[in-house]
Amino acid sequence: MALEKAKLIVEKESGEETLSVQFNPAEYNLSENVNYSEKNIPGFPGPITQFISGAAASLSLSLTFDTHDTPEDGVRVIYTNKAVTEVTAHEPTDVSLLTRKVAALVNIDGSLHRPPIVTFAWGAISFKGVVTDIKQTFTMFMPDGMPVRARVELTLKAVIDVANKKKESPFESPDRTKYRTVHQGEHLWNFAVQEYGDAELWRVIARENGLMNPLDLSSGQIIKLPAL
Repeated sequence: MALEKAKLIVEKESGEETLSVQFNPAEYNLSENVNYSEKNIPGFPGPITQFISGAAASLSLSLTFDTHDTPEDGVRVIYTNKAVTEVTAHEPTDVSLLTRKVAALVNIDGSLHRPPIVTFAWGAISFKGVVTDIKQTFTMFMPDGMPVRARVELTLKAVIDVANKKKESPFESPDRTKYRTVHQGEHLWNFAVQEYGDAELWRVIARENGLMNPLDLSSGQIIKLPAL
């Protein structure tokens, strides 16, 4: 099976530019999280945890570059002469000429007026985002100080297409009147968060149902959730 090289696809105004990595990464890390806030409600025994929004996923990986004994394309030509295997001669070059192409992904593109959108593609993964962090570490040098080996650590934060995301997971519309059955332990704040995404809107539900005390709910009771 042929070796598939990972690549960074950079979106430019004039089209796409592909940066092939010299060596495939040993690993990469994907991270996802969501944002919550806590609201303290007078008379309630504890804070209400309220969902705020999803957060952009992030991808972090480390790329190795070596121009000491490996050509820039990362392919060493090996030939065999009977029992002796040798590697073709290679003249060391400045590895920063390769790393600076990756480091430039955090720079503002003059035609776009922002850093470019980058896709990391390798095998089953195709992660599209913007590069938020770059760290270059040079680990090997020639006698004259020329760097010939380096490690570049980068982090991409996903770019979300709002229109497509809504199609994937549309919210239930809050513009229609609904009815819910109260279960044990539920309060108006629960319904406000679930229906409107805001615990403070419990007052709207209380007013609609003629409730003076938001804690005065009984299991099996039907609650009207008005349209907003």
